[in-house]
Amino acid sequence: MGEAQRIFYVHFPSGMTAIIAYGIVALASVAYLWKRSQFADDLAYAAAEVGFIFCSCVLVTGPLWAKPAWGIWWTWEARLTSTFVLWLLFIAYLMLRSYVVNPGQASTLGAVVGIIGGVDAFIDYMAIRWWRTQHPQPVLAGGPGSGLDPRMWRTVFVAWGAFLCLFFYLVRQRIRLAEARRELAQLRRQAELESGA
Repeated sequence: MGEAQRIFYVHFPSGMTAIIAYGIVALASVAYLWKRSQFADDLAYAAAEVGFIFCSCVLVTGPLWAKPAWGIWWTWEARLTSTFVLWLLFIAYLMLRSYVVNPGQASTLGAVVGIIGGVDAFIDYMAIRWWRTQHPQPVLAGGPGSGLDPRMWRTVFVAWGAFLCLFFYLVRQRIRLAEARRELAQLRRQAELESGA
């Protein structure tokens, strides 16, 4: 593959991080619906925002790698289609959270979309195992004859570790921002009540 193979070291970690992000969104959404935990809601929202960036990166780097590898930019096969659907679900989740006026209703509707996205993330991960696709065989846990040349693993894991560190750092920062916004809103309400009295 030559120089084009370098794209893989961005594409694969982005894809795995996006799937992990939607797994977190789904689990946090279940926790929110079950316990009405504000932290679970904040975690789901933050993971969706950051995960959307990684999923977008997958959809950009995938065709860049596919053109020299397959001779085509895009094909509507199982892995690519399920990843595109995952990206659309990230958009749907973020739009619901941004445009539904009632915060409780936005959290509940977002949690439902988050759970549906978690199902699609699982389908996306398993697509190349369940169906014959244009996409290469699994890199991780693909069975005999699949995977990477052993010399490539160190680079893959360093890149993936860096992407995961970035993901968790950005999620943590986003949760802190949500907490600060709530605290600021509470202080404003308190100041309005005191000035009105």
